Amino acid sequence: MIIALVLLLLAPPASAASAKPLSGGESRYPHAIRLAHGRFAGDVVVSVNNWRETQIYRGRRSFKLVAKFTDPEAAASSMCCAHIYELPSRVGALPAGTLLWAGSTGFKDVGMSLRVWRSLDGGSSWSFLSTCASSSGGIWEPELSVDASGRLVCHFADEEDWRTHSQVLSRTFSVDGVSWSAKTYTVAVQPRGYRPGMAHVRRLPGGSYFMTYEICGQRDQYFCSSFFRTSADGWDWGSPDFPGTPLRSREGRYFAHTPSIALGPGGRLVLTGQMLMHPSGKVDSLNGARLFINDRGGAGEWYEAPAPVPVPSARDVNCPNYHPALVVAGNGESVLEFASDYDSSGLCVTRYASGPLPAVGQG
Repeated sequence: MIIALVLLLLAPPASAASAKPLSGGESRYPHAIRLAHGRFAGDVVVSVNNWRETQIYRGRRSFKLVAKFTDPEAAASSMCCAHIYELPSRVGALPAGTLLWAGSTGFKDVGMSLRVWRSLDGGSSWSFLSTCASSSGGIWEPELSVDASGRLVCHFADEEDWRTHSQVLSRTFSVDGVSWSAKTYTVAVQPRGYRPGMAHVRRLPGGSYFMTYEICGQRDQYFCSSFFRTSADGWDWGSPDFPGTPLRSREGRYFAHTPSIALGPGGRLVLTGQMLMHPSGKVDSLNGARLFINDRGGAGEWYEAPAPVPVPSARDVNCPNYHPALVVAGNGESVLEFASDYDSSGLCVTRYASGPLPAVGQG
């Protein structure tokens, strides 16, 4: 077992050529989940977009386009940073297994909204449901979860309070998915120029919640580095003034930009991000080719493994490895990754591939 683990960790990154394109056109900002309810249980559903149109794919080893739609507000402006989520339990009239999609629409200089759509057939058809938050400025990167009391929670990055905070992480809640509460700060730190965003939330097997996010705006080597925090109930995340706990591998490396977390069995967490940084603050030689893994619900060390879809050109622009997505297999010993990069013609395209993970507890 130890020899196999060493060989896995020392293995060279997979070839980018081995990854398959998800679509035949532009596809960026992937978000993927494995369905747990209904006749498509076990399938993976993937959301990608091209600024105006959302595309939904479904499958296991290969993926078929099952739906595409454009929010009317996005048709008149633009749409970005979309999220897809399966309800684990009933919320109002929405049964467990309902798929929810949420994305940012509008322009930051005139106002933006986070629009929520629903699907009752595994992603094949979609209809507008509600707006979980709006802002007179930019509002980005919605992330949905259900808290311990059964309420639907919408997490997001918001620029509305720009005089005090360049950007904050906020949240709203709904008991029916239709009407939403006022905003509450989750992370709002000083100095003013700091910009928390890109929240990802997972409910751990014991019932607690784990959140990853980035904080940008620092004037040092940790610009846009990843942090985490936990919650007992999925609503109370502690003091907004607390920046959170920096997330580093045991080698001291860290991700900068778009941290993305996936949950496996027993509380296994697998993390990726856009750029891999060396402890010195330089871009690491393994940039775009590593995952971080923790087998204790985020407690203790994070160790590393190869990423299935290497993107060595990952950098601070909104295509190469921007918001990669992970889905951990049921046994926790392999992971499916979706990551975008420019093709030979300059088009931003999402590719996917599976790769092995160390056995749980063998890191």
